[in-house]
Amino acid sequence: MRGEIIAIGDELTSGRILNMTSHFAAHHLFAVGHEIVAMATIGDTPELIGSALIKALEQADFVIVTGGLGPTSDDLTNEAVASALNRPATLHPEVLMQVEAYLADSMVKDQLERRGVSLEKLAWLPAGAEVLKPEASMAGYLLVHNKKPIFFLPGVPHEMKELLTDCVIPRLAELQQGERRYVRQCLYRIFGLAEAEVNQRVSHLETHNSMIRLGYYPVFPEVHLNLTTLGKSQEETDGLFQFIDQKVRDTLGSYIYGVGENGLAFTVGALLRERGRTLALAESCTGGLISHLVTSVAGSSDYYLGGVCSYSNAMKVAMLRVEPTTLQTHGAVSGETAEAMARGIRSISAADIGLSVTGIAGPNGGSAEKPVGTVFFGIDFHGETSQVRRQFSGKRGEIQSLSAHTALDLIRRKLLERN
Repeated sequence: MRGEIIAIGDELTSGRILNMTSHFAAHHLFAVGHEIVAMATIGDTPELIGSALIKALEQADFVIVTGGLGPTSDDLTNEAVASALNRPATLHPEVLMQVEAYLADSMVKDQLERRGVSLEKLAWLPAGAEVLKPEASMAGYLLVHNKKPIFFLPGVPHEMKELLTDCVIPRLAELQQGERRYVRQCLYRIFGLAEAEVNQRVSHLETHNSMIRLGYYPVFPEVHLNLTTLGKSQEETDGLFQFIDQKVRDTLGSYIYGVGENGLAFTVGALLRERGRTLALAESCTGGLISHLVTSVAGSSDYYLGGVCSYSNAMKVAMLRVEPTTLQTHGAVSGETAEAMARGIRSISAADIGLSVTGIAGPNGGSAEKPVGTVFFGIDFHGETSQVRRQFSGKRGEIQSLSAHTALDLIRRKLLERN
């Protein structure tokens, strides 16, 4: 079924509170086969609430409305709905009794009464409303208008989540009447390709079948690709997923570093642990950012021995054993210095892998030969040393982040090469 979500509240439109309820609803509704065609965020203005609801009913099979159901003067959803749909408000005594019983021994009731807030407002619902969970203390009801269900849920996140899970999703399943679609999803985490390049490489897969959906999400400095397959049975959905999943992996290859929620540092850590390797880092332009990413993963002490943040040439010589002549001849930002730093950190730490980074993060310090964004990486893998040069663009923090993630990706690729 096609649905629309409307979130109501000035606190949302002003940016004071992040709208997490719509995100939760969309995620869980899509997971059980529903398609969300639109999401709207509306302030506490009855006319806007009414027009948004009428528009949603024109283009969706069902509507989810969150927020504006409370007892205070700015909770205007019920009044707006009653007016827009021509459904006069009707008192539901059982709702009032439930709320009063729940708050009988609560300080909240006294506080509301002192502010002149009447709990009776919670019990005045548009004509035809069906309370979703009569035994609960929270507001929430179903209204069927022109044969289309509208679910009104509280804006308080934990209350909204409870009603969506316990009441809305089961009720929608009943309404589907055998038209349920089965869903399978996968999130691929990609590093080293721009969003446009990812799109160019895999977009043709969507033309294979109308039950395949691909979504592209740049999450700097990565790109996330979401694959969704739909089917009339779990077997059909799984079969289609397995076919397209293999196509995506074949097309993007090693640019996919993982799937799901785990980031690049987690993936690198898992490879180090799996292969029984240890790592040490020598950082300059990243200022310890790579070490921070590595140690943000629980259990990183299994494979990470430590690092040196050597910003000055003197520190590179004293701590990492870089020869002064290397710095004089090639400069601090060079492949030769990067290799020397990697050899030095591996030597003093006795790690299996020593990785270094040195570069120009900007905004100043660049030259025609080495502009801002020039970064060199050195890798010493059991005495076999190599260097990599990259040219990044962006602000200082962006260049540092790109450098740190590139360093992790180089470690990942080196480990995969060595199996």
